[in-house]
Amino acid sequence: MKPLPLALPLLAALVTGGPAIAQDAGLIERASPYPVAETLDRLETLLQGKGVQVFARIDHAAAAKAADLELRPMQLLIFGNPKAGTPLMQAAPTIGLDLPMKVLAWQDDQGQTRVTWNSADYLAARHGLAEGQAKPLAAIGGLIEAALQ
Repeated sequence: MKPLPLALPLLAALVTGGPAIAQDAGLIERASPYPVAETLDRLETLLQGKGVQVFARIDHAAAAKAADLELRPMQLLIFGNPKAGTPLMQAAPTIGLDLPMKVLAWQDDQGQTRVTWNSADYLAARHGLAEGQAKPLAAIGGLIEAALQ
């Protein structure tokens, strides 16, 4: 019996103060110095300035409140560029499950805003894209990082 691997997610949760995110899950997570709403406001402004279309913004905490439930601040931004995404969907139609791109901004239980999104490498592997095809998706990480400055 090997109890250590089973204990790693619990240890990671204790050290980071939140749920452990498996590295192989393809998620990228960063801390934001701004509150949830301001974080996504900054990202939305930056994306629109680059000609990226914002399709929707979902306030999960507001929806929870409307259902008489509590949820720390959490919002999802859905965005993309049909000129970049369409060729990907032509090459691998299943990537339509993950496009347009999504970024989740949420508050952890220490009050720190976190930003999480799918890595381009993960999306490429998940949908069997040829090497280099996910390059347009990789640029999103730089835009998210810029919004957190």
